[in-house]
Amino acid sequence: MANPGAGRIDVHCHSMTPAYRQAIASLGPTIRTPEWTAQGTVDFLDRHGSAAAVLSLSVPGTHHGDDAKARRLARRCNEEAAEFVERHPKRLGAFATLPIPDVEGACEEARHALDVLKLDGIGLLASYDGKYLGDPSFDPVLKVLNERSAVVVIHPNNHPSTQVVRQGISKGIGNFLVEFLFDTTRAALNLLFSDVLHRFPNIRFVLFHAGGTLPYVAWRVAEIASRQMTVPPWDTQYPSPFMERHGAKLTAQDVLSHLRLFYYETALAAGPQTFGSLMQVAAPERILFGSDWPYCPEVMTEDMIQALYTQTGLDEARLQAIGRGNALRLFPRFA
Repeated sequence: MANPGAGRIDVHCHSMTPAYRQAIASLGPTIRTPEWTAQGTVDFLDRHGSAAAVLSLSVPGTHHGDDAKARRLARRCNEEAAEFVERHPKRLGAFATLPIPDVEGACEEARHALDVLKLDGIGLLASYDGKYLGDPSFDPVLKVLNERSAVVVIHPNNHPSTQVVRQGISKGIGNFLVEFLFDTTRAALNLLFSDVLHRFPNIRFVLFHAGGTLPYVAWRVAEIASRQMTVPPWDTQYPSPFMERHGAKLTAQDVLSHLRLFYYETALAAGPQTFGSLMQVAAPERILFGSDWPYCPEVMTEDMIQALYTQTGLDEARLQAIGRGNALRLFPRFA
């Protein structure tokens, strides 16, 4: 049997550019800033038999309260990312960061990152200042991205509601354990029900961590949504553009078909427990490999690779597609 992991492309690999590290340090000691260099990423790829990685920033992003500072920081981070890619063109790619919630600045930066810097896509957070992707205020940004058929990865954020939730649970349950998954799930559903997938059909949305809990709750979402327009009081209590466009003709299969429009990345979701749901929800050609390194310790990268290739029961062709083939359709320059 050939090595199904050969040539693997990691679409969820984080960077810590010098400008971003300095900005995060100024926010205080509570935000983790792992050691990182571009060459260190290449070395990481080599240790695990991966061919390339597409870099993105993690939380909290580049907007920390001041629009002008956020624009400057996003521009510098993207320029630094472009420098890393230029230095390692066959090993590294990059998703640009945007200074959202500054929508005007985000539109300007998206144009610069994609048209001038030629970065590989855009990295967005699931929510900004409590507003989830799909909120109408973000539509101008999505319009710019749709016009460019951008690949857009969605990373969870620390939603303000988590501060309330954490008051009632064990200190051992960090946001990264489950709250991140809920943030991604809410963003994906907001994109669905705000009809973003229909209104901006050219954007290729990639949900990190296998879409949070979306694969597990997919049947529930599809069943309830398909009845929502015809069963009182739901028919008047929960309006949405998606529901209104379909009306009473909406079926559960319509909802599930829309969930298959997302791409799903496998970091920290590579075991058979998750894949049992994921393979039922995602289109096979829209599942992508990711490591979440360096925020996710390297020993866990080893565990994820081991689980994906030995415990999911997937055949060699599907593993090769997840590891490389599916990503190549999004990033053909790595061929």
